[in-house]
Amino acid sequence: MTTDTEEPTLTVDELAARAGLTVRTVRFYSSKGLLPPPVIGPRRVGHYSQEHLARLALIEELQRQGMTLAAIERHLQQLPADLSAQDLALHRAVVASWAPDAAEDVTREELERRAGRRLGEEDLERLVAMNIIERAEGTPDSLDGSDSPASLASPDSLASPDSFRVDPALLALGVQLLDVPLAHESILAARGVLLEHSRAAARELSALLREAVGEHESVAAVKSLSAHMQPLVVQALLTTFQRSLKAELREWLTES
Repeated sequence: MTTDTEEPTLTVDELAARAGLTVRTVRFYSSKGLLPPPVIGPRRVGHYSQEHLARLALIEELQRQGMTLAAIERHLQQLPADLSAQDLALHRAVVASWAPDAAEDVTREELERRAGRRLGEEDLERLVAMNIIERAEGTPDSLDGSDSPASLASPDSLASPDSFRVDPALLALGVQLLDVPLAHESILAARGVLLEHSRAAARELSALLREAVGEHESVAAVKSLSAHMQPLVVQALLTTFQRSLKAELREWLTES
């Protein structure tokens, strides 16, 4: 596994597997200038990093939004050149926030192939806790409710106990978090805090939206306003959260 501070170590085959793409597709994106060139190592073998993986996830997300390759190229050119894998993942999350559900049903073998590592039961539990994956069957340790990626799974996809519902673009970020020294209980508590406050913010913003459109506006008018507001609200929430978290960390480190 690579991180932002490690040398690129993924071959093109490993990169394609982690991204859930074919090698041909990765090379095609590279030929179009959408993917930076790899670092050439011994024996002229190209090596790729987490930034390449995160950029592939962003490219795939932009395509799901209906953007052409030319439009994606223009979009990527407007991004700062020094964005880290985490920055790209956040950007992808903002883009995907108003897109249809992009989760997939995969076997455990396919999940491990995309993760680029073997996943033990503890790893799976942590990924479930982070809402990156959900087990196919409604076991006590799986998530439930509309917030989980498996909530839209079809009955056919739930036949195998080794089947999982996963958001491919979030998987890479989740796998990196597996090595962060946080207890399983802490992850669950953090998710609970985020859900509680995000739902409260959504309720209050919805109330403001209803007040703004009035009782006599048509359903089409409400949907139009919501479509325009949603990306702006998501961007504002993300920016505010990042700044608030940095301020809290600075204060904490200063006190310690």
